[in-house]
Amino acid sequence: MKKFDKNRMMLGIAAPVLAILAALVITSLIILATGKEPFHAFEIMIDFGTKSDSQVFILNKATPYFLAGIAVAIGFRMNLFNIGVDGQYRLAAFCAAAVGGALALPGIIQIPLIILTAMLVGAIWSGIAGLLKTTRGISEVITTIMLNAIAASVIGYFLQAGRLGKKEGNLVFTEPIPASSHFFDIPTEPKPVYGFIVIAVLVGVVYWFVLGRTRFGFDLRTVGRSDSAADASGVNVKRMVVTSMVLSGATAGLVGMPTLLNESYNYGTDFPTGIGFTGIAIALLGRNHPVGIALGALLWGFLERTGTQLEFEDYDKEIVGVIQGVIVLCVVVAYELVRRYGLKSQQRKVGEELAAEAARKNDNVEVGA
Repeated sequence: MKKFDKNRMMLGIAAPVLAILAALVITSLIILATGKEPFHAFEIMIDFGTKSDSQVFILNKATPYFLAGIAVAIGFRMNLFNIGVDGQYRLAAFCAAAVGGALALPGIIQIPLIILTAMLVGAIWSGIAGLLKTTRGISEVITTIMLNAIAASVIGYFLQAGRLGKKEGNLVFTEPIPASSHFFDIPTEPKPVYGFIVIAVLVGVVYWFVLGRTRFGFDLRTVGRSDSAADASGVNVKRMVVTSMVLSGATAGLVGMPTLLNESYNYGTDFPTGIGFTGIAIALLGRNHPVGIALGALLWGFLERTGTQLEFEDYDKEIVGVIQGVIVLCVVVAYELVRRYGLKSQQRKVGEELAAEAARKNDNVEVGA
């Protein structure tokens, strides 16, 4: 048993190490192909990314990325591909901003109300895809993509002057959330860290506990591995599919909250987009584990921050996007290679044990004869 645990631990370490080495080698070759020095680029990134202002930027960027990764990972653990996190968080943030701007309640009441509104909208929007899958057999990939487009259209319709928006220059915003309903900041120099990072940590802990330490999480993972086996064991597969999509959407509703409650305090035409798609890459990087997703989110924030400095050093601006793609590809390939190697090792070990057992039985038969 100890030997098996040791082998499993070694395989677990081998996968990320192999991914990092492969990503460094491939990235270096790509930078060399552009006529630039790769080691100088890495030096610039490390030097600039470790500055105090960069660390604050990375943490603030990583918070919504982490939440998006968790939202996607909930679907992944169920073998569902919720590609609609982007539309879910944007519509959720818009509705939450509209509610927050229309009310003037004490912050202790209004802040939870804004957050719950966002989670409810995200859950409903994602739940539509879950219902269509269980009742009509429509792939959640198709429905969530279509719902992204519908969400953008709904926001575009209502975010207009005279409806739920007001125009300032070339931008249109919802009514600002009162100062009493702004989320707290963590004082740091030169800028504060978003206080919503605390909520993100709590979400990660709840995700780990529910999926890894409860009967519900076991049922959810069982359905993800084999819905027929889960159904035979008494699990309501259709209910679990809808529940998983609802939970994924509710988590997606939190993605826009760090920006809304700690930075912009309204929803405008300049509100961040694309975070949901980034969450897919981060969930893949983190292998659906909260710690891995957190590290992936921090890495993504680090690359975005240091990428701006590389541009000042006359490196191509697209290089960061290339690095991000290479990292995701290397992680996926490395984990698959290590998984296959581990599976073959286990099969070989079982074969050897069976052969040894058969040899012992033959020896006993010969002795008895």
